[in-house]
Amino acid sequence: MASLLWFAHFLSFLLFHLHFQAGSSLPFSFNSSSAPMPCQHDQSLALLQFMKTFSIRSNASSWDFLYPKPYPKTESWKEGTDCCLWDGVTCEIETGNVIGLDLSSSLLYGTIHSNNSLFLLHHLQKLDLSNNDFNQSQIVPQFGQFLNLTYLNLNHSVFEGQIPLEISYLPALVSLDLSRNYDLILETSIFNELVQNLTQLQQLDLSEINMSLVGPSSLMNLSSSLTSLKLSECQLQGKFPDISHLSKLVLLDLSYNNFSGEIPSSFENLKQLYTLYLYNNNLNGQIPSSLGSLKELSSLVLFDNDLNGEIPSSFGNLKQLHTLYLSNNNLSGQIPSSLGSLKELSLLILFGNKFNGEIPSSFGNLKQLDILDLHSNSLSGQIPSSLGSLKELSLMDLCSNNFNGEIPSSFGNLKQLGMLYLHNNNLSGPITFQGSRLSSLVYLDLSNNLLHGRIPSSIFKLANLSVLILSSNKLIGEVSSAVCELNSLEILDLSNNSLNGFIPQCLGNFSDNLSVLHLGMNKFHGTILETFSIGSNLRYLNFNGNQLQGRIPPSISNCINLEILDLGNNNIDDTFPYFLETLSKLQILILKSNKFHGLVKGTFANYSFSKLRIFDLSNNLFSGPLPAKYFNDFKAMMIFDLNMKYMGAPNYSSYDYSVSLTLKGLEIELVKIQTLLTSIDLSGNKFTGEIPQSIGKLESLKLLNLSHNQLTGNIQPSLGNLSNLESLDLSSNLLVGRIPMQLTYLTFLEVFRVSHNQLEGPIPEGKQFNTFDNTSYEGNLGLCGFPLEKCDNGERQQPTSSKEIDSKSKIGFGWKAISAGYGCGVIFGIAMGYVVFKTRKPTWFVRMVEGQIKSLSLPMKFGNHRSFASVEYVIKQEAHNAVQALSSTHHYGRHLAGREQRRALNSC
Repeated sequence: MASLLWFAHFLSFLLFHLHFQAGSSLPFSFNSSSAPMPCQHDQSLALLQFMKTFSIRSNASSWDFLYPKPYPKTESWKEGTDCCLWDGVTCEIETGNVIGLDLSSSLLYGTIHSNNSLFLLHHLQKLDLSNNDFNQSQIVPQFGQFLNLTYLNLNHSVFEGQIPLEISYLPALVSLDLSRNYDLILETSIFNELVQNLTQLQQLDLSEINMSLVGPSSLMNLSSSLTSLKLSECQLQGKFPDISHLSKLVLLDLSYNNFSGEIPSSFENLKQLYTLYLYNNNLNGQIPSSLGSLKELSSLVLFDNDLNGEIPSSFGNLKQLHTLYLSNNNLSGQIPSSLGSLKELSLLILFGNKFNGEIPSSFGNLKQLDILDLHSNSLSGQIPSSLGSLKELSLMDLCSNNFNGEIPSSFGNLKQLGMLYLHNNNLSGPITFQGSRLSSLVYLDLSNNLLHGRIPSSIFKLANLSVLILSSNKLIGEVSSAVCELNSLEILDLSNNSLNGFIPQCLGNFSDNLSVLHLGMNKFHGTILETFSIGSNLRYLNFNGNQLQGRIPPSISNCINLEILDLGNNNIDDTFPYFLETLSKLQILILKSNKFHGLVKGTFANYSFSKLRIFDLSNNLFSGPLPAKYFNDFKAMMIFDLNMKYMGAPNYSSYDYSVSLTLKGLEIELVKIQTLLTSIDLSGNKFTGEIPQSIGKLESLKLLNLSHNQLTGNIQPSLGNLSNLESLDLSSNLLVGRIPMQLTYLTFLEVFRVSHNQLEGPIPEGKQFNTFDNTSYEGNLGLCGFPLEKCDNGERQQPTSSKEIDSKSKIGFGWKAISAGYGCGVIFGIAMGYVVFKTRKPTWFVRMVEGQIKSLSLPMKFGNHRSFASVEYVIKQEAHNAVQALSSTHHYGRHLAGREQRRALNSC
């Protein structure tokens, strides 16, 4: 038993010194024939007291790729047992002194005070408390008492405040890690003391602590013994320092700071450099060719800077290079073919620059290449077929360039390829590569090219495919039902092609994984999918712009996660689908330009469509009153969302949802949908009645279009509550009364249309109303004020109401007398008009009338709904002016003629 105990002590001691690089310099010796000393009693008590100051919390330690799985090491600490056998404790064999304490990732939660019993362990040589939660403790000066300490790691343990000067009192320190304590601050004077005193330091990691007060020149005084320097995300700024004296550096990480200037060419002195991370700074100038002399370099990461010029051809000498990451700079020129000689290269990432020319065919020699990302450059020419020999390739992204020609058939050999992005190029021809051989393919995006022909059946044999995007090409033919064999499919986007035939009915229920189904802007006919399975995960369904007929199937209500439903621009003949009210997550509903009919009044369900933000029923045959109940239920339109983000597939941030909307009079396809956008478009129907007052509750509404209906009554003053409104179109209705002054409160209003109604009185003045032109108000004979003619005595003479016409007038004449007078006046006026225009005398009168008619000739805008309204406006205004001119000989005759003329026009 004694021998086993001795062996346990010896093993723990040996592992500790193997873990610590400088162990050979530690003062220890032992006699293999003697039993190890047990833990010193006072140190055992100190450890137990230390343990009692903390609790165990499951969230006190992280568990990710940086840290091992946490567990409570102190649970093995029992009073009366040898502390040298406790988890995380290492003792010196000869003396039993505790020389190592590793409680990393131990789920510890609590505060370390200056009187903590930890500081009684004077013999400590290694202390690791990383990845715990010390509840915003200060790093107390007592840490400076560990004079034998060579290894100190307090990484990611929720310390805050100033780093104390006493840390610089640890002369034997070889490794110091205080990183990822985001509220720690290191002042210049303390840093200078660290640099001056810790002359044995080999590893220094201060990443993600605040060093904003430390000037870059201070780095030039660092100890030349350093082999690893990590100062990532420390808020360092200023001209990049010359640290070429650190000739022993193996790892240098100065990423995520604000360094400026050029990369020093003196980096060629860092001959041992293995990893160089300078990304996410403000570095400019050219990449020095001297970096090509760093023969040991394995990782060179310089992305997100402002570097320019070409990639040095000397990089072809970096035979050990594993990672070359230069994205999001201003690098230009051709990619050097010498990179093709880097046989060890695994990651080549050059996206977001200005590279031109062709991909070097020598890239086919990069047999170890795992990721090739060249997207968002100006590369051109054909994609070299030699890329098909990169058997280890798992990701290829060549999107957003100017590649032409066909997709190389050799891509069928890339059996390890998981993601292939070729969208936004000028690729043409049929899809010819043998997709069935790409057994690992998960993501395939060939959209926005010039590909033609049919979708090859081999694509439908990719068993692991999760995303298939072939949109915006010239593909033809029918979609085979074999598409439903892709059981892992989550996104299917075949939109904006010329596909025809019936939509495969199996798409509604073949998989619970499918979340995006976009078949819009094709030539599909027949009916919408009849059956959507219970438990469907569908979130986005877009069939817009096809030739679909029939009705909306009630089973679509099984898609309980549906967020967007766009069935616009089809031939669907149905009543309003009230069963959609059960879709509690629905945010966008577009049914425009179909043959929907009947009432839209809502059911008695509470908060129907509570998350709806875009509601478009335009250009259908809906009738009856506006859906006031829904306006009360649109809760998402009542609250202004300050979080601007785009709607997209939850598991694929690169895929954004899109819809087609009429925005401020223009038909637009929104390729991205902001969550801030809120819109109601009920135009082009047969809605009647008044505008509900409840619409004024929708304070986040940006676009409201009720035009081209048969709405009556006044414009609701409550519309003035829509403080975020940018477009309001009430044109071509039967609205009466005045334009409410409350609308002047709409300070974001860019588009305002009330033309072709029966409005009267002065137009409100000020703010946005000073920006609208005549077209906003045309066809309202009773309106006056800017931009129309001025009002008489502050207000134009208002049209007489129909009630007054139907009763005796205030001046005592009945309808028969008025009719007789009007008839005689018209006959006399026409006769006199014939004589006047025949003889063209008096000349001033003829010129006046002809000038008025000429000034009213408006350009015809065929192809939109305004053309017929413009014609109607010209006819009405010419008739009005002619009658006024011909009846001007008698004031009373003009009054009667005006009333009758308005009555006649209103009946048209």
